[in-house]
Amino acid sequence: MKNVSSKVAARRLRFAGFLVVGVLSLYEVAASQPRGELLYSTNCIACHSTQVHWRDKKLATDWGSLREQVRRWQDVASLGWRDDDIIEVTRYLNDLYYNYPASNAVGSRPPESSTASSSH
Repeated sequence: MKNVSSKVAARRLRFAGFLVVGVLSLYEVAASQPRGELLYSTNCIACHSTQVHWRDKKLATDWGSLREQVRRWQDVASLGWRDDDIIEVTRYLNDLYYNYPASNAVGSRPPESSTASSSH
């Protein structure tokens, strides 16, 4: 009986080890992905394809209006993002599609990306 219980314990321990390695692997993937990209791909990409960012009548025409569109749509989707989340998604979209210059508007933080810093 003791031999059987030690085999079961060994299996459980191996399973727990595999589980820990799996969780750490997922964490590593998420940690390597910028927060803005992660939030956008998790919450927005289902409805917003690249076409929404390239259409003729886009509502985002500068950094501030892009930030306001991100804020608006996260409100519509009831995502409850903090200001930092909105800034990160705005930065991600700006880097990927728009390349608007940094804004000095109150309540905005200019992009900290290679695209924005190379324009100085």
